[in-house]
Formats: sequence, structure tokens, C-alpha cells
Amino acid sequence: MTKQSSSTIALNKRAKFEFHLEERLEAGIALEGWEVKALRAGKIQFGDSYVLLKNGEAFLFGCLITPLPTASTHVNPDPTRTRRLLLHRREIDRLIGLVERKGQTIVPTAMYWKQGKVKVEIAVASGKKQHDKRRAQKEKDWQRQKARILKSK
Repeated sequence: MTKQSSSTIALNKRAKFEFHLEERLEAGIALEGWEVKALRAGKIQFGDSYVLLKNGEAFLFGCLITPLPTASTHVNPDPTRTRRLLLHRREIDRLIGLVERKGQTIVPTAMYWKQGKVKVEIAVASGKKQHDKRRAQKEKDWQRQKARILKSK
């Protein structure tokens, strides 16, 4: 997927640390007008969010979009409302199979603009154990230290 950094709304860096990300999909998201305006202003937090498959549909839970005071004067906004993800039936059926049979989970990894529409990148993931997280942190620290050593020489 090729996208510019200016089109990125938010990244879920915590998902990469907490899970082994295996397969990534792009999904649309059903939003209200005040939510789109808040996203343009960058008022989103979705580090704790997750995707739940229910009744043959995909929903995004735990995503906090803080309403702008000027954009929502006539509506009563709910910042943590459940938002529907727009996927094809075949994709939803395959995700249901992965979640129910293999015990995997689905987490959102990024939110970005694509041709004027908001898209959510979701990933099929399996949880990391504590020793995997330590190994990943150790590798990250070593890469940072190696870059410092090379830069100083």
C-alpha cells in the first residue's frame, strides 16, 4: 500500500508491540459529519480499539473521536460510539473463520484518507507472549544503539 504521510490520520503503534500482525486489509468506515471534521483536525485516539465481528458485520470498538466544539452544535455527539466497518461479504466471512477457528483477533493499525474517504487498515493478529515483547524491545534498543554508534563515527 502506497500512501503519503500527509494522508495518514492516525497510527496504532501499540498494535505492533502487542500482537504478531499477519494479514492486513483495508476497510471503509461509516462516520457522521462531525466525526469527519474532528478527524481532519486530528482529534482521534485508537490505541485501545479493536474490531468485533457480530451478525455478519464488522464493528470498530473503543475508538475515541473527540468532537470539535464548533462542529457539533445541533447534535449530541458520542465520542466512543461503535462504528461500522465497510467490508465485502467474502472478506467478512474469511475474517469470521480466522477469528473463530484459529483464535486470532482483529486490530486496527492505521487510519488514513484515500480519495477523500476515510479508510481503516485492519490486521489479523495473534497475541504476543511476554518474552516476545521483551525480545522485540531488545532488538529495537539494539538498532537504536547501532545507529548511534554508526552516526558518531
